[in-house]
Amino acid sequence: QVQLVESGGGLVQAGGSLKLSCAASGSIFSINIMGWYRQPPGKQRELVATATSGGTTTYADSVKGRFTISRDNAKNTVYLQMNSVKPEDTAVYYCNVIALISVGRGPYNYWGQGTQVTVSS
Repeated sequence: QVQLVESGGGLVQAGGSLKLSCAASGSIFSINIMGWYRQPPGKQRELVATATSGGTTTYADSVKGRFTISRDNAKNTVYLQMNSVKPEDTAVYYCNVIALISVGRGPYNYWGQGTQVTVSS
């Protein structure tokens, strides 16, 4: 099994910054994609950003230029640097990992427990 532990959420004023971290541990052979999703109040979960093992990144249009995803492959950790945050960024943020747990087993999709980010106006 793979466990994901998120940290870094909290309350921040509009225009401020926050950095989320997510560390993956357990039976990991390799991680293909690490990413962040979010679920605003009363809405469906949506993609924020993803990063492949090769360094390719993708972003939702709503966060381009403000958020930066990065990963430390040696530590199986992914980060989300959030700058110039807006009240509409308020959501529960979930870490997502697509990983192989051994040769030929996977890839499997794993989710973190979520961390609350609240942006005050």
